[in-house]
Amino acid sequence: MAALRIGLLGAGHLGKIHLKCILATAKWRLAGFYDPDHQNATTAIAQYQARRFTSVAALLREVDAVDIVTPTPSHYRLAAQAIRAGKHVFIEKPVTQTLSQGLRLLQLAEQAGVKVQIGHVERFNPAYLALRDMLLQPMFIESHRLAVFQPRGTEVSVILDLMIHDLDLVLHLVGSPVKSVSASGVAVLSQTPDIANARVEFANGCVANLTASRISMKQMRKMRLFQRDAYISLDFLDKTAQIVRLFDQNAQDLPPLDQLMEFETPAAGKKWLHLQMPDATPVNAIQMELETFAESILSDKQTPVPLRDGLEALRLAHRILREIEKRNADVLQKAIV
Repeated sequence: MAALRIGLLGAGHLGKIHLKCILATAKWRLAGFYDPDHQNATTAIAQYQARRFTSVAALLREVDAVDIVTPTPSHYRLAAQAIRAGKHVFIEKPVTQTLSQGLRLLQLAEQAGVKVQIGHVERFNPAYLALRDMLLQPMFIESHRLAVFQPRGTEVSVILDLMIHDLDLVLHLVGSPVKSVSASGVAVLSQTPDIANARVEFANGCVANLTASRISMKQMRKMRLFQRDAYISLDFLDKTAQIVRLFDQNAQDLPPLDQLMEFETPAAGKKWLHLQMPDATPVNAIQMELETFAESILSDKQTPVPLRDGLEALRLAHRILREIEKRNADVLQKAIV
């Protein structure tokens, strides 16, 4: 089967990474890219010998799909233009700047019958993939996503820039409607929150506590899941996972005794502790998500991170932003009084 033709929109820092991954994926044939920034374009041509298109319209005439890796404010305009031209669309997270824009894209995509995938790349992190065969029913989730300040990406808040990765994962893991949200955040180096914390409660009783910062001294991308029979730790930077499970001494699926640690509990008597480090097969997460996008088009099946998932993460992100704005307004009002 012939490779699909794809064009890249946006050849900045992340766009160049996408260019490299497209060129390494047999299911794609790169038609070229569009970027109005001359420096970005010159570097992309020099590094990858990629063809530069002079307009989005010209690129769309020669592709089956587009990969949108531009600043968030331009996502809706470019995606809508591509969808109206009948092209499949991959969009880096967050899907759009506003929820109404995202809902309009969903309507356009359904009308056009095209595939749309959102770039929530942590779905393809080896640490997360290592858990795909495990029954996950978390009742408490804690995540920390901390980064050193970079001017790139500050056109949106830290919730849309960083926390949205974890919002998507939490929604995917819990699979239950959001019941309530409380949040706080502070703008330190930009005009929008640079550090934020959110507590999200779900209808099934699960609670998620999420922290994101882009003004930290060190990087951290960790998530911890607590459920009745296990504690699971994910490190998205190191790409590792750990599973700690408790067993009764008469459990049918008890691992070999030399892999267990015995201890006494006050209420339930003797228990066995088992530490497992599942194999996290190394993968290029961006290349993998682009490969699955192509597979979805070729086999006419739903993309692994569909537009609706991107919209739900965006919906929750904006709910958190509203809670932060409300809290900050209340604090300001009290200070004035």
